[in-house]
Amino acid sequence: MATKLTVLSNGSLRVEGEDIELVDAQGQPYGLGGRQRISICRCGLSKQKPFCDGSHKGHFEHDAVAFDLPAPKVS
Repeated sequence: MATKLTVLSNGSLRVEGEDIELVDAQGQPYGLGGRQRISICRCGLSKQKPFCDGSHKGHFEHDAVAFDLPAPKVS
């Protein structure tokens, strides 16, 4: 199964896959305990960043609707 990221309306980024690796700014991996699904905070309110702990409920609104990005600029 390919890794899949889902932007949830009014919530987190859900990451699903068989071999998820999440690393910090120094390249050190987070221990995910073999999980094949994690949720990443995008509201900034979680006390367990980068993971979602549900703190966004009632404090974060965003309707997740897909759109196409423009082509990258050629330098």
